[in-house]
Amino acid sequence: MNTYIFKVEGMDCAEEIAIIKRALDDYINDEQSLGFDLLNGKLTVQTVDHSETVISKAIAATGMTALPWQNYIERQAHEDTLWKRYSHLALTSISGVCLFIGYAFHAQVHGWVHALVSHGQASFSMPTTSMVFYGLTVISGGWFVFPKALFALRRLRPDMNLLMTTAVIGAIIIGQWFEAAAVAFLFSLALLLETWSIGRARKAIKSLLDLAPQTLRYLDKKSGKVKEGTLCCVKVGMTVLVRPGEKIPVDGEISQGATHINQAPITGESMPVAKQVGDEIFAGTINGDGAFEYTATKTSNDSMLAQIIKRVEEAQGHRAHTEQWVDTFARYYTPAMMGLALLIAVIPPLLFGQSWLEYIYQALVILVIACPCALVISTPVSIVAGLSAAAKAGVLIKGGVYLELPAKLRAIAFDKTGTLTYGKPEVKSIHTMNEHTETRLLQVAASLEANSEHPIARAICLKANAEGIGYKRADDFNAIKGKGAQGNVDGNDYWLGNHRLLLEKVSRQTALNVSEKVKQLEQTGRTVVVIGREDHVCGFIGIADSVKEVAQPTISKLKHAGIEKLIMLTGDNQETARAIACSIGIDEYKAELLPDDKSRYVAQLAQRYETIAMVGDGINDAPAMATATFGIAMGAMGSDVAIETADIALMSDDLSKIPWLIKHSKRCMTIIKQNIVFSLCVKAVFIILATFGLASLWMAIAADMGTSLIVIFNGLRLLAL
Repeated sequence: MNTYIFKVEGMDCAEEIAIIKRALDDYINDEQSLGFDLLNGKLTVQTVDHSETVISKAIAATGMTALPWQNYIERQAHEDTLWKRYSHLALTSISGVCLFIGYAFHAQVHGWVHALVSHGQASFSMPTTSMVFYGLTVISGGWFVFPKALFALRRLRPDMNLLMTTAVIGAIIIGQWFEAAAVAFLFSLALLLETWSIGRARKAIKSLLDLAPQTLRYLDKKSGKVKEGTLCCVKVGMTVLVRPGEKIPVDGEISQGATHINQAPITGESMPVAKQVGDEIFAGTINGDGAFEYTATKTSNDSMLAQIIKRVEEAQGHRAHTEQWVDTFARYYTPAMMGLALLIAVIPPLLFGQSWLEYIYQALVILVIACPCALVISTPVSIVAGLSAAAKAGVLIKGGVYLELPAKLRAIAFDKTGTLTYGKPEVKSIHTMNEHTETRLLQVAASLEANSEHPIARAICLKANAEGIGYKRADDFNAIKGKGAQGNVDGNDYWLGNHRLLLEKVSRQTALNVSEKVKQLEQTGRTVVVIGREDHVCGFIGIADSVKEVAQPTISKLKHAGIEKLIMLTGDNQETARAIACSIGIDEYKAELLPDDKSRYVAQLAQRYETIAMVGDGINDAPAMATATFGIAMGAMGSDVAIETADIALMSDDLSKIPWLIKHSKRCMTIIKQNIVFSLCVKAVFIILATFGLASLWMAIAADMGTSLIVIFNGLRLLAL
C-alpha cells in the first residue's frame, strides 16, 4: 500500500472534496483510503497500484493542482509567489473592475437604470466596448470555475460550478451580457468568501502555534554557558531556562525552582497552577513570577501543544452526520434543479406558445438560485469554528461527528476515582482508644506504612509529615497478604490492618465493639485502618478519596441541561460508592465493578438511552468508553494515551467542562440548523419569484452570495466562545 500526501490548491470547501472523490474513484479501493484536511488543503491518498504522478494528473483534470506535500513545503520556503497567494483575490478584483467599466459604457447608451433592469430583453444594441469588458469580467471571474465545470460535465455529475457556467454561457447566448458578467463576478466573490472563511478558521487553529515561542534559552552542557536557540534544536534531556512572564517553549519537568504557571492557553483554566521540582509543564503555557530550570521531555513536534493542533486538523476527516446529509442532499438536489430549469425553458414555449427568450432567461435564473453554494459551505464552516473554539477552551474534539453528539446526550456514566474524586486518598479522621493519643497513633501507623507503596500507606505517611510527626520504619516488618501488616515500633509490637486482621488479633467481643464503630465510619464513604498492640486496639484511622469541589455543581448543571440519567461506575466498595453518589447527587451507582463489568453495564445503558457518554481517565476505562456512544477523557493534558483513547479529551481535570461541552454542542447544532433552513428558504423564495418572472440573474446571484455571507458569519460566531 502506497501513501501519498498532497497540497491541493483550490480545495477550499466541501464541494471541492466531493469533486476530488469523484476524480479518484478509479484509483482507490474506497473512500476510507482518502484523508482530507480542509484547513490546510492537505490530501492523503492510500493506493495499491497507482503512482504519485497518476494521482496528481487525475486531480489536475478537475482544475485543481495537487503538489506533493514535501515539494509544497520547500516551495513555500523559497518560491511562494504573490500570484500564488493572491491570484483568486486579484482575479475577482479584476472581474469586479471590468464589470463596473462595462456597465458604465452600457449606461452611457441605455441609461443607468435601464442597463441594470433590462433583463429578459435582447440587448443587440449594446456597445462593443461594454461587451469586451463584460467578456473580461466573465473570463477573470470564471477562471477557477470553468475547469471544474468541464470536469463535472465529463463525469455527468452536475455541481454548482456547472450550474454557474451554464447560466453564464446561456445568458451570453441570449444577449444578456451584463447578467452573464454579474453572475461570473458575484459567484467568484462568493467563492472568495468561502476561501476566506476557511482561512479564518485555519488561522484560529494556527494561532495555537503562536502560543509557543520560537526561541529558547538553554544550558550548553559542554561549555556550561547559557545559549539561545530555535525550537528545532530542542533535544530530549536539554536543560531549558525560563524567566518570569515568559512562555514555555517545549514540554518538560521542572528540575530547579518553583513558580505558578498559567495553563489557560492549553486547558482553559482561569487560575494559575503552582509548580515545583518534579512537576510537568507544557509548551505554550505562561510562566508567572518565578524563574526556573526544567528538563525537556519532548521535542517541539511531540509536545502536548503539537498533539492538540494535530488532532484538531485530523478532526476534519471525521465528518458530522449533518455535513454528510448536506452533501447527499446537494448530490440529488443539483441535477433535480437542472431538470426543473430545462422544463421551465422548454414546456411554456412548446406547449403554450410563450416567448423562448423569456423562459430561457427564467430557467437561467433558476439555475443560479439553485446553486447549493451557501448550503454546502454552511455546515463545514460551523463545524470547523466549533472545533476551534472547543480547542481554545481546553476541550479537544476528534471530529464533527463528536461535536454533534453531546447535544443529543441522554445519559452519562462517570468513573469515580480520578473523575468525580481526586484519586488521592487522604486521612480524614483519627479515632483513638485505650488512652492512646492521636500523635502516637499516627506515628505508629506511619512507621508501619513506611514500608509500603500502597496509596493508603502513602496517605498516612503524608499526614504524619504534614503534622510534623517524626517516624522511622518499623523493625521486624511483616506484610500480611490481604489483611495488613505488623512490626516493631520503639521496642513494642504493633499491627495494622482491616476487619479480618482485627478478628485475628483481639477477642471476639472487643472486635465486635470496634467493628460497630468502624462500620459507622465506612457508611460515610471512608476506608478504615485499625491499629492495635498485643491484644487491644489503639485506635483507627478513616481514609477517603476527596470528592472534587466541582463535582456536585457539575452534576446539578447536567440535570438542568436535561440529562436523564447520571450513573457512577466504580470498583470501590458499596458503602463508599453510596456515600459519594449521595453527596454529589448522582442518580444511580454500581460498585465493585471490573473494567469488563463497566463495559457490559454501559452497553445496557446504550440500549436504553441510545446516546450515552462514558467519562473516565482514558486508560483503564477504555473498554467502557469504546462501548459508549462516545468517550470523554479527564485531565488529558498529562496523558498522550488519554488523547488517543477518547473521542473527546478535557485537557484539564475540570468536570465543569462537560456542561460547557453540551451547551457548546447545542449552540453549534442550532447555528447549523439555522444556516440550512435559511439557505433553503432563500432559494425557495427566489425559485417562486423566478417562476413568475420577478427575479433577474444578477438578483439571484446577489441573493445567493448574500446567503453565503450570512451563513459564513453566523458559523464563525462560534469562534467567539
